[in-house]
Amino acid sequence: MRISLFPLFVLALPLLEIAGFVIVGRQVGALATVGLVLASSVAGALLLRHQGFGVMARVRAEMDAGRDPSGQLAHGAMIVLAAILLIIPGFISDIFGILLFLPPVRDLAWRMLKGRIVLATDFGGGLRARQRGKTIDLDDGDYSRADDHTRGPDSPWRRLKDE
Repeated sequence: MRISLFPLFVLALPLLEIAGFVIVGRQVGALATVGLVLASSVAGALLLRHQGFGVMARVRAEMDAGRDPSGQLAHGAMIVLAAILLIIPGFISDIFGILLFLPPVRDLAWRMLKGRIVLATDFGGGLRARQRGKTIDLDDGDYSRADDHTRGPDSPWRRLKDE
């Protein structure tokens, strides 16, 4: 049986962040600690804005070239996660956020996660590759806004309902 450590990490993270505040506060002082937390939040917001627009441009370029943009979309999602981690107050989340902003770390994470993600899109065929359903050809008298009981027994609407 596979046991996930993620719930334990989520529960322990606030305690680890508090311990990080205490350790950093002892070393640099309370005011500097608050300044570092505020600076990391502002940096996260600015990096999200700057990096986010760049990722969107790369996704658009991949789609325009007819290639699969899933890698660029994954990079974009990791950048959003990194910015959120920087905006959240705490030094441990900041470390993970800074690491996720580095492209080699994102590439490594994408290579590790790519096999677990199912891609359910087709970027090569476009709309023409889609399969169309049955086409029902109606005469003028076959369709009316009346209730079902007033339609004739040979109406295609009644046959579709019975199938």
